[in-house]
Amino acid sequence: MPLTLSPTQIAFNARGDGGFSLPFAEQVAFLRRKLNLPTAHWDDILKATHDRAFVVAGALKADLLADFHAAVLKTAAEGKSIQWFKKEFEAIVARHGWRGWTGEDTPEGRDWRARVIYRTNLSASHAAGRYAQLNDPELLASRPYWKYVHNDTVQHPRPLHQAWGRKPVVLRHDDPWWQTHYPPNGWGCRCRVVAVREEEYPGDPAPNDGTWTKTDRHGVAHEIPKGIDYGWDYAPGRTWTPEVEKYPYPLARVVVKSWGEDGVFRRWEERLAAQLQGWRAEPRFAGLDGDALIGALRREGVMPKEKLAMAIVAPPVQALLQTERSAVYVSADTLVKQLIKREGQPIDASHYETLQALLDRTEVITQQDSNRVLYWTVSGRVWKAVLKTTSTRDEIYLLSLHPANTKDIRRQVPREYWENLGVA
Repeated sequence: MPLTLSPTQIAFNARGDGGFSLPFAEQVAFLRRKLNLPTAHWDDILKATHDRAFVVAGALKADLLADFHAAVLKTAAEGKSIQWFKKEFEAIVARHGWRGWTGEDTPEGRDWRARVIYRTNLSASHAAGRYAQLNDPELLASRPYWKYVHNDTVQHPRPLHQAWGRKPVVLRHDDPWWQTHYPPNGWGCRCRVVAVREEEYPGDPAPNDGTWTKTDRHGVAHEIPKGIDYGWDYAPGRTWTPEVEKYPYPLARVVVKSWGEDGVFRRWEERLAAQLQGWRAEPRFAGLDGDALIGALRREGVMPKEKLAMAIVAPPVQALLQTERSAVYVSADTLVKQLIKREGQPIDASHYETLQALLDRTEVITQQDSNRVLYWTVSGRVWKAVLKTTSTRDEIYLLSLHPANTKDIRRQVPREYWENLGVA
């Protein structure tokens, strides 16, 4: 496909080499925790959803996307240069026979696309890592205000970005302005934020520069603050934390509950379902189903090593699980197993997306081998979730989620709790 660049994209490409040679733990953790989500267009997902999703527009094959993710992660973790990444980009494209993407037909286009993937991911992950650092409680105690800093070395500076840095804009860290104006604020934006003491706050309110409207390809109108590019009106990392358990229980459950409602889980499940269909078509897995297929997928090492926190358990459940951790993760391994085994059962992604709300209704907790089983009733139907902690007690995983029948309840739940669950 031919390459046609807008003035903003030309400016973005002009100096694609960045200052990303100093990796730090929060940036790498942010990238590592992302789930690979195939997308046809760069704006198939927007704003804070990027805190949990790794995407490359047009990369629809899971293996292709996984290789791009690994290359970006290696770039961030080891401080690799744009030259190194361009070579990796070409190798990945050739290995997977990736075709039909904008810029593939010319050296200039291929160079531009590699730089876009490189700089967009490193810029956003760097900002997200910095967001985590800036919100460190000890730092906030001494420097509760943030200052907008414009990078004056860019070749095509945006006037409003210059104005925000020239004044400069200084606001409390929790001012709503930062939710849309925390940089980067567009393609190629190199602005940043630094923490400052209260005495540097001049007392001015947040700037109000008006808005502009972008109508996307679906006809949906997006109202965006002036000075911010479409899709960049969010704070990278605001909805992500490397250790959600550090939050107080009420706040942690709100944060994780929102993760289940932003569509990432549903897209992740769709991607795994598509991969499962592909695996079943391979000769080595032909004719296998149920436990045999699950075992073969594990032995062959094709199960993605991915996970997503979907709920926070209450302190009493933590005590029963004998762990100080509270986040409940769903792993790709468990999700694939459920996709294989739950065919025909009345359960879908919506139940996982509302897992926090479901677990909040827990009425009975029992032990089953080394696991804990949680039961609750919704509209007259009893549900159960099986939770397990790792051997080191540092993570909690959801092993299964499904309706419970009366026979199972009578066999597994002590009689004194039957009435709680509506069982005679």
